Amino acid sequence: MTLRLYGYWRSSASWRVRIALHLKGVPFDTVPVHLVRDGGEHKQEAHRARNPMGQVPVLEVEGEGPPLRLTQSMAILAWLDAVHPDPALWPADPLARARAIERAEIVNAGIQPLQNLSVLDAFERAGVDRTAWGREVIASGLDALEALCPGVAGTFMVGHAPSIADVCLVPQLYNARRFGVDLDSVPTLRRIEAACEALPGFAAAHPDLQPDAV
Repeated sequence: MTLRLYGYWRSSASWRVRIALHLKGVPFDTVPVHLVRDGGEHKQEAHRARNPMGQVPVLEVEGEGPPLRLTQSMAILAWLDAVHPDPALWPADPLARARAIERAEIVNAGIQPLQNLSVLDAFERAGVDRTAWGREVIASGLDALEALCPGVAGTFMVGHAPSIADVCLVPQLYNARRFGVDLDSVPTLRRIEAACEALPGFAAAHPDLQPDAV
C-alpha cells in the first residue's frame, strides 16, 4: 500500500495527519502544495481535481483495488485509526472517546476554521486586523480547552495516552504563538504539549522538518 499526503508544511490540518502517520509508523510520501506561491497551488485545477474544496490535506492510497482519495483531516484520521489501530487515537472507553472528540472538535470546528488563511484574507479585505482577530479566536478557544482539563487530563488531554485531542492541540498551540497569543493562562495545555513533543511521532511531524519548510 502506497500513501501520498498532499499538504503544506505549516497547515495545521496537514500536521495532524502527519502526526498520526508517524505515531502509527505508517510510511508515506509527502507531496507539497504551497498555499501562497503563485496565488496558492491549492486553488489550481490540478489540486481541485483531488479536492474540490481546494484545501489540504489530501491522502491518496494505492494498493489492492481502486485508488482511494480522502480529504478533511478528521475523516483521514478516522480511516487511519480503523486501518492502522495501533496506537489507537480514539479511546476505547465510550466516555473517554467522547471527551477526546469533544476537545478535538473545539480545535477543528471552533478555532482553526476561524483563523484559516481564507478567512483571514477575507477579513483583511474587509478592513479587519487579521492578526488581532486570529489572536482573539485562538485565545478564546484555548481558554475553553484549559477549563475542560481538570479531572480528565493526565499526561495527555484525556488520560495517559495520546489521542485525537492531542493531535489537534499541538498544531493549534504552534498557531497560537504565530499570532502572539499569551499562553500563560493555559499551563495544562503547555504541559501536555511538552509531553507530546517528547514522543518521536510528534517530533517527526513538526513543520520545520518537512521538505517544503521555508
